[in-house]
Amino acid sequence: MTENVHKQSKSKAQRFLRLLFSMLDLRAYSHALKVINYNNYSHAQEIKYIKRGPNVRISPTASFANARNIELGEGTRIGAHCSLWAGNGDARIVLGRFALLAPNVMITTSNYRFNEGSPVTEQPMREADIEIGDDVWIGYGAIILPGSRIGDGAIIGAGALVKDEIPPYAIVANAPSPIVGYRRRQGEAR
Repeated sequence: MTENVHKQSKSKAQRFLRLLFSMLDLRAYSHALKVINYNNYSHAQEIKYIKRGPNVRISPTASFANARNIELGEGTRIGAHCSLWAGNGDARIVLGRFALLAPNVMITTSNYRFNEGSPVTEQPMREADIEIGDDVWIGYGAIILPGSRIGDGAIIGAGALVKDEIPPYAIVANAPSPIVGYRRRQGEAR
C-alpha cells in the first residue's frame, strides 16, 4: 500500500491541452450520443405521457419509466436526477399538490421477485401503487418502494427508505449512522 499520495495539480496550460485533446477523441462523441439516447428514452419521450397539474416543474435530468402511470399534482417540483419508475403493468405513482422531490430521489413501483429461480432479472416482478400526499417534501437520495403511502404534509429525510405507510405530517429520518472509526487530527501521531 502506497502512503502519502497526493493529487497533483495541473497548470492552466496542462488543463487547456487536456481540453483540446479531449475534443479530438472520438470516444467523447460516441459517449455524447449515448447520453442523448438515454435522455431521449428516459425523459423526452416519457415526459409527454405524464398526467400533470398546472405549474409543475421537472428538472431536465429527471428520468421516468412507464410515464403513462405517473400523475403529478399542481405545483409539484421534481429535482435533478430523480427517477420515477412506474410499473410495466398498471402500478401507478401519484404525487399530490405541491410535492417537492429533492435531487436523486428514487420512486419505484416494482421489485423483482427472487425465489422462482435464477437469474433474478428473469423473475416476475411485484408491482404496487405509490401514493404521495399534498405538500410532502422528500429529501435528497430518499428511496420510495412499491406499496408506499405517504400522508399529506409529511417530510421524508435525506437518504430515508420508505416501504410502507407514513402518516400525515410525520417526519421520517433514518436512524443515526454508527461510528465506524475516527480520522487523525492534523499533527497527531499514528
